[in-house]
Amino acid sequence: MQTEVLIIGGGITGAGIARDLALRGVNCVLAEKLDINAGASGANHGLLHSGARYVSSDLALAKECWEEASLLKRMAPQCIDNTGGLFVAVVGDDEKYVADFPHLCAQSHIPVREVDLKDAHEMEPALSDQIIAVYQVEDAAIDPFKLSMENIFQACEFGCNMLRHTEVIGFVKDNRRIQATRMRNSLTGKTFLIEAEQIVNATGAWAGLVSGLAGIDIHILFSKGSLLVTHSRITKQVVNRLRPSSNADILVPGGTVSILGTTSIRIDAIEDIRPTVQEMDMIVGEGAKMLPVLEKTRYIRAYAGVRPLVGSSSDGNDRGVSRAFALINHEGQGLNNFVTITGGKLTTYRLMAEKTADLVCRRLNVTSPCRTIADPLPSAQAAQWTEPGLAPRLWLKHHEPEDVLICECEMVPKSTVDCIIDSIHQQNGQPDLKAIGVRSRIGKGACQGTICGIRLLAYLYHKGELNTDQGLKSLREFLRERWRGVRPLLWDMPLIQAEMQEALYCGLFGLELYNDSNE
Repeated sequence: MQTEVLIIGGGITGAGIARDLALRGVNCVLAEKLDINAGASGANHGLLHSGARYVSSDLALAKECWEEASLLKRMAPQCIDNTGGLFVAVVGDDEKYVADFPHLCAQSHIPVREVDLKDAHEMEPALSDQIIAVYQVEDAAIDPFKLSMENIFQACEFGCNMLRHTEVIGFVKDNRRIQATRMRNSLTGKTFLIEAEQIVNATGAWAGLVSGLAGIDIHILFSKGSLLVTHSRITKQVVNRLRPSSNADILVPGGTVSILGTTSIRIDAIEDIRPTVQEMDMIVGEGAKMLPVLEKTRYIRAYAGVRPLVGSSSDGNDRGVSRAFALINHEGQGLNNFVTITGGKLTTYRLMAEKTADLVCRRLNVTSPCRTIADPLPSAQAAQWTEPGLAPRLWLKHHEPEDVLICECEMVPKSTVDCIIDSIHQQNGQPDLKAIGVRSRIGKGACQGTICGIRLLAYLYHKGELNTDQGLKSLREFLRERWRGVRPLLWDMPLIQAEMQEALYCGLFGLELYNDSNE
């Protein structure tokens, strides 16, 4: 396979780079070893930063977040719930930081407004009566899966080739250049070469591993962040703790649920990241200081991701390491056609893609300017199903009698699954339970796949998308992923739900799901 640019990594950064380059007329291939947003892009809280969170630690990043968030609200409004946000201080918080906050925001030109405590409680009745100060900022919630998919869909419309389940296993180098990249399809085991004039390493926390295959060392810190998903939406707006960045100080509304987090824990290995019971206890306890209802809320899932931090921290506190991105050209390390982009925020993905594409285009002698700064991101029909509440609204408004529900928790019908299957085929992919789950709300409701898992499996067999024992493997992978998020929450209703899942799949169907030593 030959192309001008090979982009390694199918998260939001890789998707943004693919779109940027495609709009400039550059031929590219986007390769991902798993599926879209398999790393940090799919394991964050979906916060579109106003920048206010960083006004005390990184003024440049704060301003960058504000500018990019404002741009995305204009260019991709279909991916954004423009909720607004509150920064709240509780009794015992640093009153000097509280007093300095509006002045710090002003230094980065970030809009901020002090809110009377009575008005704040009217806005958000769930706020604690121990609140001592409230400021309103322009935070928002963003759907990272919809955002990535729509970037990829437009890139593919302009000629980009998307390769899922395709992993880099090595490079062929000669005379300061990578002549070819060795790839392996993880589903078939087939290996092949991609010859590209330029290679972009956009693999996030895995950037050091990929660059290592090219003989280049990148020092990256791995910071694990764990989060909790509530059964229902707690607030209308984003709620932040008014203090320097710390653990468990953000609640982000995400459609019909809320996401509470996060932690920052240094880790050494990045392949098997799991939230822990201890983290869940800490997150709930800290979050309840802002919103007491969190102590009694039903939680349906926990998850964890890894932040790639480029820098150092002598005291072991990763909160002090910059969240800014790093663009490394590697010419000083002996390679003229290899680029690494890592770090950064979901909010600044478009800027990261622009800067990376600028560097690549200079090397290719492409003079076309960046268009993502002015061209709106088009909506893609197949990318709309990640939006909570959309499928039931459309289904309840009108549906054919045979269009029955596959997932009752999130009310996802067969017609939605059909649309997603078609979109996967259009990108030369093979539908399975996890791929459909990533692109929809299936498995994300209260039962966490207990009922819809077997229904979706049967439907895929009925449509001829799976054969022989493919479905059992797909079902195990789908349910193990859901179990990973339920395991730290085994109390009250989640425990009852887990017992039901075990009785159904292990007891009735005789399907062993949890035989891994780590489970």
